Amino acid sequence: MKNVLIINGHQKYEEIAEGKLTQTFINKAQSFFENNNFEVKHSIVESDYNIKEELEKFKWADYILFQYPVYWMGVPWLTKKYMDEIFSGGNKTVTFINDGRSRSDSSKKYGSGGLMTDKKYMLSLTYNCPSSEFSNKDGFFDGLSLDEANIAVHKTFQFCGAKPLETYAIHDIFKTDLDINSELKKFEDILIKNFL
Repeated sequence: MKNVLIINGHQKYEEIAEGKLTQTFINKAQSFFENNNFEVKHSIVESDYNIKEELEKFKWADYILFQYPVYWMGVPWLTKKYMDEIFSGGNKTVTFINDGRSRSDSSKKYGSGGLMTDKKYMLSLTYNCPSSEFSNKDGFFDGLSLDEANIAVHKTFQFCGAKPLETYAIHDIFKTDLDINSELKKFEDILIKNFL
């Protein structure tokens, strides 16, 4: 049986970001994993979490599903705080041993000291911007792909040795014609591809 940690990276803002969409995708993922014989644990960044307990979850997990809304081109600030505390808190035990470099061996490169080399992660993002803004030289992100625009989170996991799975993102979330059922089907298709 495989173990998956679902991290709820939502941060609530009244009347703008209540967390219902994030929870909808977490519920879908929970059902998917349970139906496919995964053990599931949850972490919630907007909670009174314990760093030691969170690190035990990271150690336990084979997979991490990181679900969060993109605020101002990055993770919500409470989510960044969680990442800083957990990834740094796992130094020499769970997340990384060092930055990888060695004075005695110049072939060892920066970013190669991760301890999470047996783990894979998936980003699942909610965006208000349209998908057309990515991989478009005339778009807002200057030609960057979805993953390139989220490089900081990817590099954090890479620094710790974890391998990426395909990213999912829902776009235009404030549009009134959003087809959530269609989006949940796309999400499930990526879950199947990534985890089965």
